[in-house]
Amino acid sequence: MARDPDYGAFTDKFVLEPTSSAHDQPLHGLTFAVKDIFDVEGYVTGFGNPDWARTHSAATSTAPAVLAVLGGGATCVGKTVMDEMAYSINGENIHYGTPINPCAPDRVPGGSSSGSAVAVGAKLVDFSLGTDTGGSVRVPASYCGILGFRPSHDAVPSAGVIPMAQSFDTVGWFARDPVILSRVGHTLLQKSVMGPAKPSQIIIAEDLFQLSIIPNDRLGQVLVKSVEKIYGGHIVKHMVLGDYVREKTLSNVLRSLQRYEFKDNHGEWITEVKPELGPGISERVWEAVRTTGENIDACRSVKTELHAALATLLQDFGILAIPTVPGPPPKLQTDPTTLEIFRAKAFSLLSIAGVSGFCQVSIPLGMHENLPVAVSLLAKQGSDAFLLNVVESLYGTLKEQVEITGK
Repeated sequence: MARDPDYGAFTDKFVLEPTSSAHDQPLHGLTFAVKDIFDVEGYVTGFGNPDWARTHSAATSTAPAVLAVLGGGATCVGKTVMDEMAYSINGENIHYGTPINPCAPDRVPGGSSSGSAVAVGAKLVDFSLGTDTGGSVRVPASYCGILGFRPSHDAVPSAGVIPMAQSFDTVGWFARDPVILSRVGHTLLQKSVMGPAKPSQIIIAEDLFQLSIIPNDRLGQVLVKSVEKIYGGHIVKHMVLGDYVREKTLSNVLRSLQRYEFKDNHGEWITEVKPELGPGISERVWEAVRTTGENIDACRSVKTELHAALATLLQDFGILAIPTVPGPPPKLQTDPTTLEIFRAKAFSLLSIAGVSGFCQVSIPLGMHENLPVAVSLLAKQGSDAFLLNVVESLYGTLKEQVEITGK
């Protein structure tokens, strides 16, 4: 049990009352927290680093995404810890402390939306808002054993959110319950709830499941059996994606463009202030500051090509299934070199949604050897409501299958 009743998840605790108290609002009675990358009027947006907080003024308005869920009837209870400048997927912060992973206290919580994931996983709030550029919602969702949704690129307004790399930045969210995940999604996406829609196909990416160190009977097979029970086995297709994703190429594209855009956003401030940054993050930040625009046009061409190829593969109602990450959460204070190897492998999986702009949900599949595991579903850009609907339909059966497999 954590010593800190808040699991170290919060940087600031306060209450923002919902702007609508009507009982028929979709989020009425729910509480949420926001990553310290979202503007909240009257508070400095800290971006995970005290030097950033020291050199920036309090926000004069609140981010539209936060206003949207307040308008949906939810109550905000504070801001959460994040990795410095959103440049990590580990969840460790040398300045504000590392939020405690409620599933595995000796393991990292995942980042960069670490506190937002922990607040949900520890049942401190009903849902939370985070951001996902390279994996910052999907990774902590997987590590903390909760649901995490990265929407289609540009599906949710990112105004009032500090940019990391605009070609990939998204406003995402966490929940423990698929119904709440869906309600938050429809509120943020400003789309009406759609009726049940059956996937036309669910593609099991065999080569990508081989990247995971978790046995396939705890990942792919659990998903396949659940899909067969709900939709029938005829929609399941096993496929080697190969050239569709070209893992190393996609990872390099994401990281190259990310460095270039991060420098454009923050290079001047970093050079002038020279902020104190934690291990791993410091190296990545300064590497970004030194980067040039070489090969950027080629990277953007790959983005366009991947989007077209995956759109053709999945069509309107297809789903791609992959592991969220290649394994369980690493131990706290793991050697940075070891973490970097794991990070590179993780980006082979994470870069697919990032580079294509498709939506992705990470779904917990219980525990394996006392550590949380997860699978992800991806759908075509703009199919967010459909993907949320599929999660609601599948979730109960997935839980049942996890219990059967674990016996």
